[in-house]
Amino acid sequence: MMSMSAVRPMPVTFPDSPLPHLPVPAELRFDADRPFAACLFFPVDECECIDGDEPVCWWFGRDLLNEGRRAPAGNGDVRVSPGAEGEIRITLVGETGQAVVSAPADVVTAFLADSFRLVPAGSESDHLDIDALLAQCLGAG
Repeated sequence: MMSMSAVRPMPVTFPDSPLPHLPVPAELRFDADRPFAACLFFPVDECECIDGDEPVCWWFGRDLLNEGRRAPAGNGDVRVSPGAEGEIRITLVGETGQAVVSAPADVVTAFLADSFRLVPAGSESDHLDIDALLAQCLGAG
């Protein structure tokens, strides 16, 4: 089965950083094989701000991103809320602290529309391969 995906490149800023207006390249990614999730992806080859050469990808619920466009949502490692006019704020909490990312609302909305065209809301479980997931969890795959 061919995997279906959606990718939306976008510039993001870190409003709580020393350089709050400096745009950083990022992408929102969705894969129908992971129908409940969205990924905020940072290509590190364009950034010297972290050690290593592995890209950074934060996975979180697609519904969380959708709900957070209109009102604050989430209470764990990822929180999403409306930001300044035309922006969505995504707060990422990790072992070493937290980062607040400001993303363009129009790109987030377009990304969600793409993902919901691929996997409509309520049909996510139709896109899961339960046998493969069980095999992976049990170490058989």
